[in-house]
This record gives sequence, C-alpha cells and structure tokens, in this order.
Amino acid sequence: MARRPIALVTAAVLFLEAPGIVAINAVMARFVKIQAMSLDGMHPDAMYAGTWALGIASGIALALCGLVALVAGLRDRRPGRVGRGLLIGCAVVHGVLGAVTVGLIGWDAFAFMMLVLGLIVLTLVVYGKADEKGAGPREGAPVPA
Repeated sequence: MARRPIALVTAAVLFLEAPGIVAINAVMARFVKIQAMSLDGMHPDAMYAGTWALGIASGIALALCGLVALVAGLRDRRPGRVGRGLLIGCAVVHGVLGAVTVGLIGWDAFAFMMLVLGLIVLTLVVYGKADEKGAGPREGAPVPA
C-alpha cells in the first residue's frame, strides 16, 4: 500500500494550511482593530490580541500535525501516542470547521476541509496496529513454550 506518499501528502497539505490560517486570522484581526469591534463590552484591543493569538496557536498546531505526518512518512512507522492524539484532534477540528464553512463560505471550502480530513484519517488508518513489527505471532508460526 502507498502509506508513505499518503503521509507525505498529508504533511505537505498541513504545512501549506498552517500559514494560510495565520493569514486569515491576521485579516480578521485587522478588521477587528479598524472597526473597534468588541463582544459584550470586551475591549477591542483584547479582541485584536486574541484573534492574533488564536491564529498563531492554530498555525503552530497545524505545523505540529504536519510534522507528525512527515515523521511518520519518512520513518514509515505509525506515530506515537501523542502524535496520534494530535492527528485525531486535528481531524475532529477539520470536521467541525467543515460543517461550519459549508454554511458560511460555501461548498468549495467544505470540499477542501473534507479533503484534509480524509487525508488525516487515511494517514491514521494506513498506519494502524497491524503494521507493528513483532506485534504478535504470525499465522502458522509455532507457539513458544
């Protein structure tokens, strides 16, 4: 199976998505600052800083998920427990954001989010438990005494 290319493509897509999400949040932060927007009386500067912080944190999280997929693809081994947790969290976020974007942005954005979700899930599935070396006895192998 083509496990390596799947993981490497997933890593590439996540690495490309990371600066994109930071740029989107930068644009939103700029709008918040220019229009002095606030939620429930929160200071506009706090909204501006919070938008930037969310964008940077999201970009770092996507880059970490891309790094996990890249390492899995280069080593051709499944990610560790923390790496799988990061990829699962990333997949859940893409699923939820995909559901939101279909209503707010449109079907093209939804299709992209579902493509990334599919790549992440496919990376997790192709590096399942069955690929562990020495995970258990092979079929027809003698039982140890």
